[in-house]
Amino acid sequence: MVRHDYPGELIQRAAQAKLADQREWHLLLHYKPNLLGGVTSEADDPGFFLSPAGKTDPQAELAATLTQFFSDELVGRSKQPAQCAFVARYHWMKEKLAFDDRRLPPLRCERFDHWFTEMNAQSLTMIFPSSFMNNPASMFGHTFLRVDRKGQTEQTRILAYTINYAADAPPDPGFSYAINGLFGGYQGFFSTIPYYLKVQEYRDIENRDIWEYRLNLTDEQIRRLLMHAWELGNAYFDYFFLKENCAYHILSLLEYANPEWHLTDRFLLFTIPADTIRALIEQPGLVGEVAYRPSRSTQIRRKREALTEEEMRWFQRIIADVAVVKSEPFASLPLARRAFVLDLASDYFRYRSVTDESHAERHKEANRAVLLARSELKISSEDFHVEPYVVSPEQGHETSRAGLGLGWRRGQLFEDLSIRAAYHDLLDPDKGYSPDSQIEIVSVSLRHYQLHNQARLEKLTLANVVSLAPLDRDFRAPSWKVNVGWETVNRPGCGYCGNMNINGGLGGAVESQLWRRVVAFAFAEVDANWSHAYRENHRIGGGGTAGLLATLTDRWKVLASTTYLKYPLGYRSEDFRYFVGTRYTLDQNLALRFEFNRRYDDSEAVFYVQAFF
Repeated sequence: MVRHDYPGELIQRAAQAKLADQREWHLLLHYKPNLLGGVTSEADDPGFFLSPAGKTDPQAELAATLTQFFSDELVGRSKQPAQCAFVARYHWMKEKLAFDDRRLPPLRCERFDHWFTEMNAQSLTMIFPSSFMNNPASMFGHTFLRVDRKGQTEQTRILAYTINYAADAPPDPGFSYAINGLFGGYQGFFSTIPYYLKVQEYRDIENRDIWEYRLNLTDEQIRRLLMHAWELGNAYFDYFFLKENCAYHILSLLEYANPEWHLTDRFLLFTIPADTIRALIEQPGLVGEVAYRPSRSTQIRRKREALTEEEMRWFQRIIADVAVVKSEPFASLPLARRAFVLDLASDYFRYRSVTDESHAERHKEANRAVLLARSELKISSEDFHVEPYVVSPEQGHETSRAGLGLGWRRGQLFEDLSIRAAYHDLLDPDKGYSPDSQIEIVSVSLRHYQLHNQARLEKLTLANVVSLAPLDRDFRAPSWKVNVGWETVNRPGCGYCGNMNINGGLGGAVESQLWRRVVAFAFAEVDANWSHAYRENHRIGGGGTAGLLATLTDRWKVLASTTYLKYPLGYRSEDFRYFVGTRYTLDQNLALRFEFNRRYDDSEAVFYVQAFF
């Protein structure tokens, strides 16, 4: 006979066992401690909670959840009974409280059972698509999980499902995308998407290399993670690009798989995807095999490097006129090399069909002609190993940086303490990072000038982003830059005055093998300043910057640039600026650096010792 007080009995037993205080319950509800005591859930969807006070009261949520397990009322965004909508909660509490199935009959959860069976999971793999400079949400890279099925091979792995967390942003949101992303203006959702669609998005369309980290999880850990992923279909989280982002919430899933891991605790202000990969690697035995999946553009560049001069000429002629594949002179190439050139041409036309939408059909038609010619050769393609241009992200320097400097400015010696929250600049060691790119977020420079024994805030950078995209005959992407920050300037009658600056530029870059590697770049740019150093307190204008970025050795790099700006609005004036900087790497997370700046008649030189952490 069913006793009607069984829910109350379970609630009482749960309170006596202090289940609401246990880490697993807090992981299931995504509770985080408040500064002044108590907890608050990072989940923001009201439907994720079964108690009105559930967001901040673990005990109330546990009691409401236990009560709801006795009901067939449809709850959450998935509109299922609580036992099925929150299947991980149900199984955890059933284990802890030893539910009597006669008094709390388990419901058939057909939707979950079908989903779980379809996953047919044998293992999980963390996926890291490298950074993509043309999307603010992807500048630091991205992470998600692939569910590897039983019986899966390397060839069929692309058909697996993924567990992905991303912001629900409108198409083409413009500048509001960055603003809403920074301040939690979007809702983030978990989703289950076939891996081949993610590969198509990242590798083929955005041309991002993909790194795959096989995770050594037990069957029980995989089951726990999948159950919690299922119930997160009832939740959304306010999405913050820099903190509660894709990488952060994927870590929270892994924490429930093994509650002994405290993966999210180390990310208090920023969650950089590369840092989360390091966090996984630091767990003994968690990360196994690491695999590399090159982007379409990396494949094309590497294959081009394998061509002879004659083969390169044929490749370029095919791109210009695909009818060349039928010519007798082309047929004179050795059969295997002809096949290789046609395979490369097919890669190129497929690349262009997704990156050049205005001529997509023309590129697809050209690819069909190439594939037809290729099929007539009747030989298989040779295996071609694609070596990455950039090593896996965990091998790079840490993403925060501190530097101690000694310098000279306007006849004064100074000491400088510089701290950067994230992430990488053009002179930092390239290993593990996208080459020719810079993303600096929240950088502060504090100085003490010896002559007058004066300490001051010298510079505050909110964001300084530079993307140098070297042009060649097959790849043509613009280079661009954006800077927002505050600095001191010296002008007649106003020494060390504060100046707010916003700068943006669009340009191009070319690559040369002079020395070891040199990238020459130029930008047309606009510049705006607000400061008491200017008679009308502001000036707005534009001009240009040209420079060279030289990689001399694996450890040594040099950057030199010159800028001319003219300001017709506000305080009418002009600026000539020069910069020379060099960095020598001592160790993965330790470097020496020298910078010289000249602006108007204000010169400074500073030598730094920099450590990454």
